[in-house]
Order: sequence, then C-alpha cells, then structure tokens
Amino acid sequence: METGMFTVHQTIGSVLCCKCGVPMQPNAANMCVKCLRSEVDITEGLLKHQRLVHCPECDSYLQPPRTWIKAQLESKELLTFCLNRLKRNFASNKVRLIHAEYIWTEPHSKRIKVKVIVQKEVLNGAILEQSYPIEYVQEEHMCESCSRIQANPDQWVAAVQLRQHVTHRRTFFYLEQLILKHGVAASAIRIKQLDQGIDFFFSNRSHAVKFVEFLGKVAPIRSRHDKQLVSHDSKSNNYNYKYTFSVEISPICREDLICLPPKVAVSLGNLGPLVICTKVTNSIALLDPFTLRHCFLDADQYWRASFKSLLTSRQLVEYIVLDVDDVTYHDIGGTRYGVADVQVARVSDFGKNDTMFYIKTHLAHLLNPGDHALGYDLYSANNNDIELDKYRGLVLPEAILVKKSYEEKRLKKRTKPRAWKLKSLEMEVDDRGRVDHEKINSEYEQFLRDLEENPDLRFNISLYRNKEYQPSEMASVTDGEDLPSVPLEELMADLDLSEEEDEEDSMTE
Repeated sequence: METGMFTVHQTIGSVLCCKCGVPMQPNAANMCVKCLRSEVDITEGLLKHQRLVHCPECDSYLQPPRTWIKAQLESKELLTFCLNRLKRNFASNKVRLIHAEYIWTEPHSKRIKVKVIVQKEVLNGAILEQSYPIEYVQEEHMCESCSRIQANPDQWVAAVQLRQHVTHRRTFFYLEQLILKHGVAASAIRIKQLDQGIDFFFSNRSHAVKFVEFLGKVAPIRSRHDKQLVSHDSKSNNYNYKYTFSVEISPICREDLICLPPKVAVSLGNLGPLVICTKVTNSIALLDPFTLRHCFLDADQYWRASFKSLLTSRQLVEYIVLDVDDVTYHDIGGTRYGVADVQVARVSDFGKNDTMFYIKTHLAHLLNPGDHALGYDLYSANNNDIELDKYRGLVLPEAILVKKSYEEKRLKKRTKPRAWKLKSLEMEVDDRGRVDHEKINSEYEQFLRDLEENPDLRFNISLYRNKEYQPSEMASVTDGEDLPSVPLEELMADLDLSEEEDEEDSMTE
C-alpha cells in the first residue's frame, strides 16, 4: 500500500484431520494434536520413577559409584543432578529435553517430583511435545565420612597443625577472617585453638591438602607432612593412614623492625639493613624508612635464609611530635610517604626529664605538632641480635616511627560499640595450657583498631553491620576528630534466615 500497489493478504490454508475431521493447520501427519497424542505416546519407554541415595548428615546425594554431591532441596544443583541421571534414557529414546521444573512436595515425604517437557519427531517428521512427571524416592544412607564421624567423632584422617612462633595472635586473627570468607574450613570436623597456633582436623586427606595450598597463597609458610599406619587388611590389600601436616608461618609480622642479614641485604640490592615490614601476604613487603626503597621477599627466599625481627610491635613506644620540618613527598608502590626531620619526645618522659630526639621519618605527611606516634626506641633498647653485630660501624638512629597513634582520641569512644563486627570460627580451646583471656582480648581489640586504620588490611575481609550499634547526634559532633573508622559502604548485611522467615510470615498475616 505504501508504493501504491495492491497486495493480496496472505492466508494460511486449513485441512481436515484424517481421524476426526476437525479443521486444522496442515502438518506432516495430517492429524490434529489430540488424535496424534492418542496414536503416539512419546513418553513410552521413558523412566518415570528413580531412586536417590541421600546422606541426611551432610545433605549430599550419591553419584555412582562413590561420588557424593552436596545439594539442597529444590536447588538448581539438585535439579541438574536429577536430570543427568536421565541423559542415557533420553538419548536411547531419541527424545529432546525442553523444560524441567519442580512439583511441590512435603519436605518430610522423601519424594522429589519433577515436571519434564520433552519433544520427539513422530509420524512423517511431525514434532510432538508432551509433559510428564518424574518421581524420585530418597533412600537415607550415610556416606563414609559421616558414618565414620558418627561412630567416633574424634576419628580424623588428616590434621593440619598451624603454628607461628611469636608472642601474639594477630596473624591468626587475620587468617581466621580469610578462612571464613573463602570457606576453606567448611569441611573440617573439628578446630582446636592452642597457645601458639590452631589445629584443623579433616575426614579426608584431599581436604587437608587443599587447606594447606590455600594457606600457601595467603601467608609465607613452609610445610612438611607425615603419615602413620592405623590398620591394614592383608586380604584386600587396603591400608588406613592418619596424615599430619605441619605448617609454620614466618615469624615476621607487619610493623616489625628487621635487621637484614648481610647476604640477604646484598641479594636485595644493599637494602637496609634496618627495614620495616609493611605488609605480609604470600610474600613479605620490606621498606627502608630512610631511603624509601622497598622490595618483596617471597616464601622461598625467606626460608632459604630465614631471620627474625629485631623488635616486634609489642615493643612499640608512644612518642609525641614537637616539631616537623619541611616535608618532601614521594609515591612508592602506590603509597604516599612524606620524608622530613621531626623533633619527638617520649610520652613517658613528660614531667620527668627533657629528653628530646631529632630523627628522620617517612610518616611526616601524617604528623603535625602535637600528634602522637608509635615507634621503636633504639636509644634505650638493649639489642642482642647476631645479625646487627655483623655490621661494624653501623650508627643506629635514636628512634624509628612506624605509625600514627590515635590512642588519646580513642579514650572518648572506649565504651561505645562499633558499627561493624566480625565473625569467628567455632573452635575448641585447649584447657591443658594456661590461657590468658585478658591478653587475647587486648590483642583482638588491637587487631580491630588495625582494621580501622588500614584499608589495605581489611580489603580481603568481610565486615558485617552491627545491629546493636545506634549512632547518636552527640557522638557525631564530639567524635569527628580525624579518628579512623570503617565506611558504611564497606559493611555487609549479616544474613539471618530465621528473621527473614518471621518477617514474611508477619506480612502474609
């Protein structure tokens, strides 16, 4: 019509069904759908009843011959598992699967019903589509690992002994959060907290090997393993072993002051010898606070020529900044530093003497006169380090500042809860040794403060909103004095299914 020409409207012709005579659109069989279904049943020969072996303890299903797959009720994984058992049956009957969905059943009925829609080519190339239900019957049978645990809960196959020979637990607090975020300890049957480490017990050796591999990706470790014969069946030639993995974490921690051995310093381009550890992952980041040279030491390099810290973070001394000279700014590895000469004095010396120190620091971009900083007191420290004695003629600075201190400002918020919280692993505490709960609580509080002050440290950690936190208007006015905190956009909502179900019930009522 647009071109001015008359066009004939195209119509689809109709024919009569050869069985019932009803007008219909022509097809290859010349029969309507009802007559075609009465003549041909494409579901003939297809399985309509199946049995599933289900473990009630770990909620997994048996995939013959010995593989167990975890899947929740009416989940996508369970639907895929059920349909995979029908692949050969569909292929042998030349049927194509179009759609599948659950049919609701009572959870305690031990029945899973799936509605399936299939297609098949029938008479003279006509394609017929039909739906039919499949019923799966659950047979309860515990898997090998669950039956072993039920027989003896303390019976484990593999154990991972995680140790670090330091005087604090800050590294274990950080590793605990990484383990929770990645869920690598979900297969552990028991976790035990010891004085200098944590023991993880697994019912399978492969789970322990996977856990050790994860630790090697997040911390500088070295490990060794051993096995002990438990039983032996000479007729079937079966051996049962208990495997033990001993994992040692490097004693070098963040904010530690290190005196590098001469060979290590030469291999790193004459770095140091006095350096500060700024970050610990699967490698150790070292920074020279005077020249701002930095390097990374991986686990193999460290354990090839291992060394210890000259001073640790538990030996930090609080200083007050009296004066700051002109600051020179540098960007090193994406981090901004400010180098300047500062005049500091120990807080403990106030009112006792007039001892002051003129030192060079790399934290001048953060410090102003009157601020507090934490550093190492080399002026009065008694250093009995073998590596330090190898450097003849080395002049030690009077102090080395490591980080800015907010202790004075935190005193105002000591009784106020945080807006965020952390989750923790369910661990058994070893009662055989002496457990200093006050020490553990103070170290955990220091770990929480480190998370607030260091965004890089909380980058790989999941922080959750604290429901008990209620911000007040007075707190927002009095506490906004450059105190580091966690932004609300970094917090995650703590999912509680029971509360959601209660809310849904109240909405339906």
